[in-house]
Amino acid sequence: MPGQTLTTEAFVIEKRPPSDAFQTFGLFSAEHGSLVALQRVPRRLSPSHVSPDLFDEVSAMLESRNQGRTWFVREVRITTRRAAIGASYDALRFASALVAVIGRNPVHEESREAVAQLLRAALDAFCAGVRPDIVHLKSLYVFARDEGYPVKQEWLPSLTEEDRGVAAAVLGRRLSEQDASAARVARIRRRLEAYLGASTEIVIP
Repeated sequence: MPGQTLTTEAFVIEKRPPSDAFQTFGLFSAEHGSLVALQRVPRRLSPSHVSPDLFDEVSAMLESRNQGRTWFVREVRITTRRAAIGASYDALRFASALVAVIGRNPVHEESREAVAQLLRAALDAFCAGVRPDIVHLKSLYVFARDEGYPVKQEWLPSLTEEDRGVAAAVLGRRLSEQDASAARVARIRRRLEAYLGASTEIVIP
């Protein structure tokens, strides 16, 4: 019986340790949402073997023989590699936290394109290494907003006057214009995560 095939452009949002000769990836596609794909690890690596890494964008041909419950990588090509994220501990930490949120939360079909654009912009910013804490906070806020939660109307007014001013500045300014301290940004992020955990269905890993 022929398998089901799927060709997609996707972000690598999870890379698990290899097991049983397979490498497992979590992918996010603007067209198909979240996917889990397994790639066979060759016994002897060759120059023709393409191994995606976390945060890469790939073009992949996948195959499934169980109606899409499990996908296997038939062909894969890396279109954008973001190795620079791994050069900074903070960039790696915050980028990993962001893709974990995308991976843990189902994204509505009508929101997938916006989430893909958010991921691309955020990962490119993490590559640049400028204020990854703020990139993460802004991205988490936009993700919640685009999923339909009233973060502007409900969460922002719930903050103290001081925190509300800091949050408004962080969310409204370009990265090159940011001057908020890391401690203040961390405090605002914790308040946002607490709000999302208590008032929305978004899971923060």
